[in-house]
Amino acid sequence: MNFTFSKEQHDFREEVRSFLEEDLSKGGFNPTCDSWISGYSPEFSRKLAERGWIGLSWPKQCGGGGRGHMDRLILTEELLRVGAPCGFHWFADRQVGPCLIAYGSEELKEEFLSAIMRAEASFGLGLSEPESGSDLASVKTTAVESGDTFVINGQKVWTSLAHKATHMYLVVRTDPNVPKHKGISEFIVDMKLPGITVRPLIDMTGERHFNEVFFDGVKVPKKFMVGQKNRGWNQITAQLDYERSGIERVMGNYVMLKALMDHVKEKKQGGVMRHKLAQLAIEFEVGRLMVYRVVAMIEQGTLPRHETAMAKMFCTEYEQRAARTAMEIAGLHGQLGIDPRASTLVRHASESYLYAQGYTLMGGTSEILRNVIATRGLELPAK
Repeated sequence: MNFTFSKEQHDFREEVRSFLEEDLSKGGFNPTCDSWISGYSPEFSRKLAERGWIGLSWPKQCGGGGRGHMDRLILTEELLRVGAPCGFHWFADRQVGPCLIAYGSEELKEEFLSAIMRAEASFGLGLSEPESGSDLASVKTTAVESGDTFVINGQKVWTSLAHKATHMYLVVRTDPNVPKHKGISEFIVDMKLPGITVRPLIDMTGERHFNEVFFDGVKVPKKFMVGQKNRGWNQITAQLDYERSGIERVMGNYVMLKALMDHVKEKKQGGVMRHKLAQLAIEFEVGRLMVYRVVAMIEQGTLPRHETAMAKMFCTEYEQRAARTAMEIAGLHGQLGIDPRASTLVRHASESYLYAQGYTLMGGTSEILRNVIATRGLELPAK
């Protein structure tokens, strides 16, 4: 595939790189793997907001930048290339804002879109639940109408950054008496409301990215429902496409890949290790192009059906292979883990290796994605 970027896109990429190089040289942030979720800095997000880089591709009538999806991809690619901390605004910019623009009331748009673009509001995603696995339609958290509010009871799990977010984009069941795909609604919930309890889930890296969140009689005003009651499933599927096809699925650990390349070059390693590194470099470019393909389809007004699932599945499985290869090259030094005495490669490799088990679970398991490819792409029967 041969394609070129416009002069404006080249200039924008250079603008972003210059900003990041300057901020990094001043100690503005420490590069990390998976910086879109593990790198959390409201201060850095506000720097992006000042440049109009949050909500970059949102319509101008909503206060956004009005630029193309390819421009946002370029921005995101450069942020992840240096491991910049994007966790504060990531979910809000990637999917909450677009869903509000598509389905939210004018009141919700006015209240939240500008707050997101100013890096004042951050969001966790209340999707997964215990015993639900990848079957998002089986949610059991309920929202029952009571006067001017909905009373929410239930539990969410694996909720990224719920302990830091100002709000949650919450998926609940509002009608238990209809087929499971037809009784779902979505809400924006203030995390300071009474009845919300957030408990940490510490992963193998020793970090707290995930949480379980309990809702005990939480009263949410009706105006915070997003879209129509019981029509949330269609909204969720659109949101998952934003989540699954992002460049972060292949570039989340680019700083590790760069450290790996530098290490092999410095040590003048050849043979098997050099071949493995060459294979990773090839697979990286393949995954990157798959993501670019999805964005190009969106730019052309074509709705990706199975392409997002293909990109997410390939890229996350690639990142697991990259983490294993990095640990092989690190050798016994890899056991130092994220010890500050360890080299840059060892720290990044250890962190990525321990975290990589979740790559093919978050945003839909590889098994679910293969089903999507089979039914939507190959048009095989679902049963």
